[in-house]
Amino acid sequence: MPLDSPAHPWPAETIWAQVFPLLPDFTVEVLPEIDSSNSELMRRARAGQHEATLLVAERQTAGRGRQGRVWQSQAGDSLTFSISLALSPQDWSGLSLAVGLSLAESLHANVRLKWPNDLWLEDRKLGGILVEAASMGGRSQVVVGVGLNIRPRPSEGLSTAPAALSELLPGCSAADALARVAYPLIETLLGFEAGGFAPLHPRFDARDVLKGRRVHTSDGQQGLALGVSRGGALRLQTDLGVQEIHSAEISVRPFI
Repeated sequence: MPLDSPAHPWPAETIWAQVFPLLPDFTVEVLPEIDSSNSELMRRARAGQHEATLLVAERQTAGRGRQGRVWQSQAGDSLTFSISLALSPQDWSGLSLAVGLSLAESLHANVRLKWPNDLWLEDRKLGGILVEAASMGGRSQVVVGVGLNIRPRPSEGLSTAPAALSELLPGCSAADALARVAYPLIETLLGFEAGGFAPLHPRFDARDVLKGRRVHTSDGQQGLALGVSRGGALRLQTDLGVQEIHSAEISVRPFI
């Protein structure tokens, strides 16, 4: 059943009514197809459009993840959306962790977090986050992109089949998932502007899927993950001591 059918209406008006008291210039848009919701909001930010916006794409033809990866998105199979806000936090460190935590807490107790930007279910990727920023005329506009697997996705070319939200919440549509996560995520973003990641650290730690596991990084380091710091860095016990990793791709290694 298409997600834009009467059985699965997008909760645009409900979300707008929730957010309006916090952000009076807030708008919600749902587009049937676009290259990338993040790309579109970044284009708008660079053109001087700074309105707080939630942009939902039913289908993305050129969705993007970290490191230039492609996020395939078909209507009904996944939820893909981006939020654009003018934010000026004292420290941007840990923003993607705050986003992931908000999503996980809104979705299900079994959703875990893989530093720095993935949602995991039973050691399989459930969703991803892409955070970008544009600065124009002294203003900083952050664009937070989210992709969640709603239904099982093809696993060709992948070492592990992706997870799907339907495993946890049977019958949950993309529209239902958006209704769960949108308002809490915007609250989290505004809270992050005021207080950063540190107040969220204990809750992230409780869902940290890497802590206590051997990992290796895309820049060649390896060791035992000790969790994340209050600043959002991954703490890694290596042969040279404890290192703080601020940006890298992480792969999990089995215990040896």
